[in-house]
Amino acid sequence: MNNPKEVIEIVNVLAQNKASYKINKTLILAFLAGAYIAFGGLLALVVGGGSPGLAATNPGITKFLFGAMFPVGLILVVIVGAELFTGNNAYFVPSVLSKKQTINTVLKNWGLVYVGNFIGALFVAYFITHLTHIVGSTPFAETVRNVAMNKTSHTFLETFLKGIGANWLVCLAVWQGMAAKDTVGKIFAIWLPVMAFVTLGFEHSVANMYFIPLAIFEGAPITWLHFFESNLVPATLGNIVGGVLFVGMPYGYLFGNKA
Repeated sequence: MNNPKEVIEIVNVLAQNKASYKINKTLILAFLAGAYIAFGGLLALVVGGGSPGLAATNPGITKFLFGAMFPVGLILVVIVGAELFTGNNAYFVPSVLSKKQTINTVLKNWGLVYVGNFIGALFVAYFITHLTHIVGSTPFAETVRNVAMNKTSHTFLETFLKGIGANWLVCLAVWQGMAAKDTVGKIFAIWLPVMAFVTLGFEHSVANMYFIPLAIFEGAPITWLHFFESNLVPATLGNIVGGVLFVGMPYGYLFGNKA
């Protein structure tokens, strides 16, 4: 297993590589990451949302099933290779602290990856899920709408704080994945924190780029403006804080090479 200092060295190399990608490569890898996260979301909807009887008697179990299925997306991102906005919130911070990279480099990557993730998630939501009617019947249709309605019903502050919790755990999952040296170890290291954040009901911006647009496509009474204002903006801001302040900065400061 790689120790924390070795993980930071891996992170710094990855950050340098990510910054060197051409725009089209970054966008393609970001599209793939958005699609992978969406596939995890679809699996969670089918398995976790396909048991209404269980949900009525054991809601904690169905939340766990939902959370247990979702990590396949991040596992694909890390092992196969793709550009995920939320993971990149932490990747670049140690390099910035040591002045190996600039804030402008980070913001450029975040912007491109965010757009690419959104396109990938929308693609799976509309073409792979909506047009194929995978979740068009009972009880899946109700689950899709209920998930989206719940996510857009909270205050800005609530969603922001849930966004912090989500990406704190997501970035720890990525960190643990880099600590593990074999594929099985990486899968388990990634699965556990991601399962936890989904089961707990935290807010992940890229996942919500899939869940809520899918509900809109399926006829949920949610407008795109309401989606952005009530969920995507506060979740995104919370994700940035969770990744930067609670993973990238403390581990970069404690184990990185300080300038």
